[in-house]
This record gives sequence, C-alpha cells and structure tokens, in this order.
Amino acid sequence: MSGGKKFAFGGIGAVVIVIISLFMGGDPTQILEQLQQQSEVSTSNEPYESSEVEDKLINFADVVLASTEDVWGNVFQADLRRDYPKLRLAVYNGAVETAGCGVGKSSFGPFYCPADQRIYLDLSFNEELQQKYGAKGEFALAYVIAHEVGHHIQHVLGLLDKTNAMRAKLDERAYNKISVMTELQADFYAGVWAHYAGQYSDVELNYDDILSGMQAAAAVGDDHLQEQAYGRSNPESFTHGTSEQRAYWFKKGYDTGDINAGNTFADPSLQ
Repeated sequence: MSGGKKFAFGGIGAVVIVIISLFMGGDPTQILEQLQQQSEVSTSNEPYESSEVEDKLINFADVVLASTEDVWGNVFQADLRRDYPKLRLAVYNGAVETAGCGVGKSSFGPFYCPADQRIYLDLSFNEELQQKYGAKGEFALAYVIAHEVGHHIQHVLGLLDKTNAMRAKLDERAYNKISVMTELQADFYAGVWAHYAGQYSDVELNYDDILSGMQAAAAVGDDHLQEQAYGRSNPESFTHGTSEQRAYWFKKGYDTGDINAGNTFADPSLQ
C-alpha cells in the first residue's frame, strides 16, 4: 500500500482487543502497538517442531489452500480473464515476523499480510475456534482460511489499497463501516470458494460443511464477540460485521458463485 506501513487483514483476536479498548475508553492503536512490542520480545527464529495433531491440521490447511488456488484460478480466468496470483500459508507458534505487516501474534488470530501475500496461521487458533468461539468441525478452519484468501483477492484487485488509504481520511466511526464492508466481502469470497470447491478441486462439500461454515462466520461476528466479552455490544465499534451479516454474505457467495455479486460497499444496509 502506498506511502506507509501495510496492514494485516483478518485477525479475530485483534478484533477482541480493539473491542475491549473501545469499551474501556482506550486508544486501540496504542494497545495494539504495545502488544506488538511484547510479541517482538517473544519471537524466536528457532525451528518449531509440530505435534502429530498439528501436522494433521497443517496437512488439512494445505489441502484447503490448494483447493482455493484451483477454484480462484478458474474463476479469475472465466470471469476476469486474468491469472490468479497464488499466495503462501505460513504456520507459526506464538509470534512471527512478517515482511511489511510487523510482528504477528497468536492472540491476533489468523491474518493476511498484503506486503508478502501470505496468510499467517497459528495452529492453536483451531482449538480456540472450537472451544472459545463454538465453531466446531474441520470446515470452521477451512472457512477461516478461505476468508483470509478473500483478503488476498481484494489485494490483487486493488481494493485493499483503497480502503487502507481511507484510514487517514476518515474518523474511527466512519472507517469502522469501511472495515465491516471489507470483512463481509471476504466472507462472500469464502462462500464463492465453497460454491466451486467440488467442481474445480478435490474438496467435496456437503450441506453440513456449508452449515459449519455459516456457524463459523456467525461465531466471529462482532456482536457475538462483544457479548461474550462484556454481555453487551456497541455497533459503532463493529469492524467485521454482525453474526447475521457474516453468515449472510458467506451464504450469498455460496448460493451465487458469482464474484461480481459481492459488492458489499454498495449495500444500503451497510452504509
């Protein structure tokens, strides 16, 4: 992104941190910077030895990522008449250095860094996704990966450059709306992937898988996360969308399979 530091997109854990700071009257930017400084202390260059369970998750994540590449490769050629630039998946433990998005920490949740076009995934998040957020089943993790791939698509199409530039021009409340639209579009793209997964890749999905995807989307809605943390929600602080909105846009992507039907920025209900 032009003229400054690139931002990572996604990050469910970071959303919770920002929510807490807003309720407590703090500066979320300052809090995130403090967390990043803490992460820098714990970042290690030592090779990480994964467990057997983690190895299975890594293999599963690789299968999902390969499926997204097959699907989006076909969709880009059919609808956009261009090649789909592949991205990479980086698995880490605790904290990780990125090329242009600062230090990522497991508490941030999975995130996409446009600077190096990678998805960063701490495998402990899969357990957190199930136990803390109530999103169970393998497809919950598949949805998360597909959502982050959605941010990659936004980057490739130039959208993230535009939304990032708005940070300096809009106040926090106004930019939160832009952030919600950005995240919901990534949910939509995750649904488009699910629509074509069986057609363009070796991943076969059924109704229960799609239901799991919708439940995963709902589990990480801003209203649900805020109510879990404080027993109430503050719509003005939403940055990712409500549970209902996230599930709706994922399902719309799945139902239509049309990359052009996901213009969340033109939805009057999100203005």
